[in-house]
Amino acid sequence: MMRGIQKLTYSDQIREYIKKCILNGEYNPGDKINEVDIATRLKVSRAPVREALQHLAETGLLVSVPQKGKFITSLTAREIYDSYMTGGILEGAAVASTIHLFTDNDFKGMENLVAEMDRRAKDPDAIHTIAELDNAFHEYMFSRSDNKLLRELSRRCCQGLSKFLLYRHWSKVFVPEEMHRRHKIVLDAVLTRDPAAIETAVRTHYMESGKRMAQYGSDVTPPA
Repeated sequence: MMRGIQKLTYSDQIREYIKKCILNGEYNPGDKINEVDIATRLKVSRAPVREALQHLAETGLLVSVPQKGKFITSLTAREIYDSYMTGGILEGAAVASTIHLFTDNDFKGMENLVAEMDRRAKDPDAIHTIAELDNAFHEYMFSRSDNKLLRELSRRCCQGLSKFLLYRHWSKVFVPEEMHRRHKIVLDAVLTRDPAAIETAVRTHYMESGKRMAQYGSDVTPPA
């Protein structure tokens, strides 16, 4: 159980606490979030909890149901696939339209991340570390874009929603070696500096992920 938290950052820390509970499986898609329970658990008033829940609802991680409360967002197989596909289109457009701004240091940074994935791939329990490398890799894809709306839309539909809500299933779908291989394909496309090749590689990367993760949709029976 979490200790009482610092007053200056109540809402922010409560949001992070709830997100951590989603990641570790304590809260699952479709679960109701009890405002009073969280306030009691964290030894805070209900006001900052309410503020934190409202923010999470605005980002799409929670859904508000009139007269019932707030629930962890639950996605159907189609919604999962569509979110990944849309995320791939947006990310592909972001990097393809700014590839001329990428520096040698940018390319080197991406190469280092993929090389680290390769080193970690030898460890079957490294999926969580590789997931962090994955996030860093995809941050590079947006690093030269000043289109805040494009970044926000991408995060809401994929990085900030589907990937987050389904994080605990990654190790069932992608082994470390495959995570490295798939990112190496995207990296190779980026290194060509060819916008068309980049967009194709990124879209394919996300569509393949979406097809696999869709098996955990709320409207299908998950695999054993």
